[in-house]
Amino acid sequence: MARKRVQTGSSGPGAVWLREQRPVTRAPALSPDRIVAAAVDALDRDGVAGLSMRKLADSFDVHATSLYWHISSREELLDLALDAVFGEVALPQAHFEQWRDDVALFMRELRRVLLLHPWSAAQAGVRPLLGPNALARFEFVYTALVTAGFSGADLPAASAAISNFVIGSAAAEAAWRHGSQADDSGAVSAHLRRIGEHYPTLSAHVLPLESDWDERFTRGTDFLLTGLAVSPDAPHADPPQPR
Repeated sequence: MARKRVQTGSSGPGAVWLREQRPVTRAPALSPDRIVAAAVDALDRDGVAGLSMRKLADSFDVHATSLYWHISSREELLDLALDAVFGEVALPQAHFEQWRDDVALFMRELRRVLLLHPWSAAQAGVRPLLGPNALARFEFVYTALVTAGFSGADLPAASAAISNFVIGSAAAEAAWRHGSQADDSGAVSAHLRRIGEHYPTLSAHVLPLESDWDERFTRGTDFLLTGLAVSPDAPHADPPQPR
């Protein structure tokens, strides 16, 4: 009996999560899980621009058509690969007593995983994070924020502030560490010195591009969580922590 191909429908970013999934009746030699794992490896090695269904099929020694029985498009593959990365974010089974500890752990873990896969942070900033692994992690964050007292429109705003900070900072760090910018750090510093008279405050306080990213992230996390903790819309949030 001929196999039924994956129904494509909409093929844009995030579309895979909005379609009804076809039940799996057996575990074929070439499975979606194997394809996604290979895609993550290829993305880690070659980046998003280097990912193609043909190259991925070559790694399995099959024709690209074989992949399309399981995954309908390259866009779908990117969504699945990104959600697989979110699955590496390790969170405890139980919540901590303090909501800030929950959120701080999530932020550190998400940053760690995004930096392990340098392509993923930029993709997380432009793709709907609707896969089961991403949703499970955001469920953890939402639960912590609800415990802190956030509700209504403040709840998604607080969650977005947290995730956007991590994703944005990880994307910037990955770009500087792995992109062409890493080779231009000296030229950028020289440029800032050269135009310093036009931007005196900026040029006097900007840190070297190769400065301690970990310290910068830790400070940013502290600023963000302290701001959330004293928000008037979070009646059960922690009081400001002594510095």
